[in-house]
Amino acid sequence: MSDDDVFRALADASRRQLLDRLHSENGQTLGELCQGLGMTRQAVTKHLAILEAANLVSTRRHGREKLHFINPVPINDIAERWIGKFERPRLAALSKLKRTLEGEDHD
Repeated sequence: MSDDDVFRALADASRRQLLDRLHSENGQTLGELCQGLGMTRQAVTKHLAILEAANLVSTRRHGREKLHFINPVPINDIAERWIGKFERPRLAALSKLKRTLEGEDHD
């Protein structure tokens, strides 16, 4: 797994949506992941294969079902390497200001 594979996998909005869904409820089947998406099962399967190749998703068989789980380690590695080198307090303050100005900050 390389940073390039992870960045390529994260570059697609549909794959990020699948990761968001797994983050909110880990261990979903293909059928569960397909619900409410405007994609075919085949498209979701292809996106999951790319996420698996980038080590962002792992699978486990549970009986006849194949469960999908998010693997946050590659994203954390990228955050430490690429974001960590910048000033975190300043970035956090800018992020909070942006959320406040956009009305998304509920603190």
